[in-house]
Amino acid sequence: MLYLIGLGLDHDSISKRGLEIAKRCKRIYVENYTVDFPYALSVLEQMIGKKIKIADRKFVESMELIDEATRMDVVLLVYGSPLTATTHIALLAEAKKSKVKTAVIHNASVLDAVAGTGLQLYKFGKTASMPKWAKNFTPDSFIETIQHNFSMRAHSLILIDIGLKFKDALKQLEEASEKNNLSIKELVVCQALGTKRQRIIYSDIEHLREIRWIVAPFCFIIPSKMHFMEKEFLDNFKI
Repeated sequence: MLYLIGLGLDHDSISKRGLEIAKRCKRIYVENYTVDFPYALSVLEQMIGKKIKIADRKFVESMELIDEATRMDVVLLVYGSPLTATTHIALLAEAKKSKVKTAVIHNASVLDAVAGTGLQLYKFGKTASMPKWAKNFTPDSFIETIQHNFSMRAHSLILIDIGLKFKDALKQLEEASEKNNLSIKELVVCQALGTKRQRIIYSDIEHLREIRWIVAPFCFIIPSKMHFMEKEFLDNFKI
């Protein structure tokens, strides 16, 4: 059997059910390619009392987990909630084809934790990801998502790729915005939501350039037209 267990947002956020399942399963993996973990994985090993293997993208997409799950109970631990990544949906679909039983243990994720900004969840549009640019690789499709959301007066959540530092992510946002004639004046930055290191700041781009203390994991929110209650609450984080 294959279990997908959400870890939530902090080291002690795994559910009681998820922890019980992990402790009794023979093999445990943790997916490490969709987020920069805000805590050491050794903390999970101490909680579960078992050795945890790292599952990179290649391993998960190879569907080797499905093969193992035909012979034993296998766990894939996922930061946040298990089904926010399309890879994990594909994993469940393949398990169904192979007649492997599955169970999903949901948890909190950044998709609901951003409500802590005061911005209303039902007023968010499509979510986009910002990949880390390289010399000949500068994809900016996230700008199209922001523009589409603006057209609906919807807020935009931009998830930042693993390994991308704050100053570089901000620079990419500015360069892509300028290239696509999009004006972004103010930005919400959310750091390590749901943990003791959580920080939410709301400021103009120029001021954010001076900040050096934001660390992973973090995400951007580009607010669109706000209700007065949203604006009033968000202003508590203004710097």
